[in-house]
Amino acid sequence: MDGDPAEMNVSQSSSSMEVKEDVNTRSDSENQAAGDALVDINFCGSTPMLWKVSDMKKCRSVGVIGALVGSLARQPRQNVRLGRPLELLQEEALLLVETGSAAASLHTQDCGDEEMHSEAVRQYEAGLESSYKEQCALALEDKKTVLRRIISEKENGTDDSGNAIRDRLNALDQAFCFPLSAMAVQLCTARAGFSHCPEERSFLSTDWPVPRDERLNTRFCVYRDLRSKGFYLTSAGKFGGDFLVYPGDPLRFHAHFIALCISMDEELPLSDILSIARLGSNVKKTVLLCSPQSRNETGKDESVEGDVVYSSLQWSSMV
Repeated sequence: MDGDPAEMNVSQSSSSMEVKEDVNTRSDSENQAAGDALVDINFCGSTPMLWKVSDMKKCRSVGVIGALVGSLARQPRQNVRLGRPLELLQEEALLLVETGSAAASLHTQDCGDEEMHSEAVRQYEAGLESSYKEQCALALEDKKTVLRRIISEKENGTDDSGNAIRDRLNALDQAFCFPLSAMAVQLCTARAGFSHCPEERSFLSTDWPVPRDERLNTRFCVYRDLRSKGFYLTSAGKFGGDFLVYPGDPLRFHAHFIALCISMDEELPLSDILSIARLGSNVKKTVLLCSPQSRNETGKDESVEGDVVYSSLQWSSMV
């Protein structure tokens, strides 16, 4: 060979660098495409839910926590380790729709056509029956394979144990029973959606299944304002409030506040204020009374939508 080895090494290294750069470019473009994808919000009645792991990771990265509510079909009542879907608060879903970094497309299932619904149910049941027969045949063949291996391992096949196993193998076709509870079931965790063009996005965003009443608007204003300040929020139903407010990710921090959303013109009994203050003191949290301001209350011409007045309550003791 007439070529110089040094030149060959340089050419090989340059080609390998080009391949690595091509791979890195493609991976960066794929990651960017995945990051630009919309979050698919599916509704079960009026409850927004996320099914895809990629959507759950993206929401977590922007501070939307939600709560896992899924469980295994064979253990529907266990609540120790829950999985998909991720149930979102109405305020969390609204925030995803309004933010540009994590836009959301809304999918609702129309169950008005009873004939189509019945046909889908029949197809599903037929698929289950076909899957059961296939799994039953596979289990029977597996059982026969085990018995044949045991017979082949017998050095003397004329003894009583070998004859018993052989008789059991011959009668296996009539005696074998595959329990229905042992059947593996395919769980559908995602559905195909739209291509999310601007026309479809605007159409879907106007088809919000939950009416935005005054109570929801108040909660959403408080949620959006606290998220803009860097706090993480989850539901606080068991603490008597609207939100639990965390200084960081709930996996790393305890909640510091219990947020109670109240409009400016709403009257709250003193007994309720005392009870929520004592509850916050018992669980070592500060109660926040959160009241969004309206434009007329500020006396300014510019829009102040989202401005919230906070009042903290702490139970000290009776004097």
